[in-house]
Amino acid sequence: MRFSVRHQTRYLYSEPVRLGARVLRFNPRPDAGRLLSRTLSLEPTPDARQEWPGAFGNLITRVAFAGETDSFVIDRRFELEVVAPPLCEASSPPPLPWPAEADGSNAVCCSRNDVDETVRAFAAELAGQCGGDALALLDRLNERLFVDIRHDIRDEGAARPAAATLARGHGACRDVTNLFLAACRRLGAPARFVSGYQAKADTPDGRRHLHVWPEVFTPVIGWRAYDPTHGVTVATPMLRSAPALRRRRPCRSKADTMALRRRRSIAKSKLKPTRPDRRRVASRRPPRRLGAEVGRNLR
Repeated sequence: MRFSVRHQTRYLYSEPVRLGARVLRFNPRPDAGRLLSRTLSLEPTPDARQEWPGAFGNLITRVAFAGETDSFVIDRRFELEVVAPPLCEASSPPPLPWPAEADGSNAVCCSRNDVDETVRAFAAELAGQCGGDALALLDRLNERLFVDIRHDIRDEGAARPAAATLARGHGACRDVTNLFLAACRRLGAPARFVSGYQAKADTPDGRRHLHVWPEVFTPVIGWRAYDPTHGVTVATPMLRSAPALRRRRPCRSKADTMALRRRRSIAKSKLKPTRPDRRRVASRRPPRRLGAEVGRNLR
């Protein structure tokens, strides 16, 4: 399947500001698929620009600006071919918890100390229903969150704490993913937060959005993706952009403000979320543009 993506973010400032140095995470991962083309346009034009691999293998872009501006526009476009993950026929992994080496690459995805008591009880209940079968437990967790947590689209704010989403019974994809991660880590399964794009626009408002989902590292299979927002194990192509330990606090919502120092004053920023995201699906015929827009922030 071929993804053709345009991701545009525009900041407007209440007065001219100095942008200074910025770190951008708008690149598809090097292992996401076969990259056909990519461009990154910035207004104003940066005085310096550099790319390097960051944590979890993400490709990071660092830019620096001189002078002042009252707006900042990021326009990322790329085309990339991805394939569905292969079906795993390997033997089942051992029962949870799975040990993690203290200096291993997945150790940071295993923290169990900050899990709320209600989430611990929720995870223990599910574990008791699966008789030690780790994959069955992960499938059950995925299904349970899909059934119990109503799917919202929320333009503003960071991912809610796992306990808050469990108590509310509804949340955006970042909230549901955060709850999935907390339950996995409590049970002893390394898990991480992934942002990117999905091939289908199965959303309450009918629009395409950036999407987030969890990945779990199993001793036999490796990283395995789940989508508790839609209640499926990821068996269709999804384009990973930036796996991370947790959801970073966003500065991209419509009502959010970002403090930028201009001499002795502080200016406020406002986002205009105009980010069309179009995908083309490759088949025997030439790829055909589907023509749907993102238009908003992460759900």
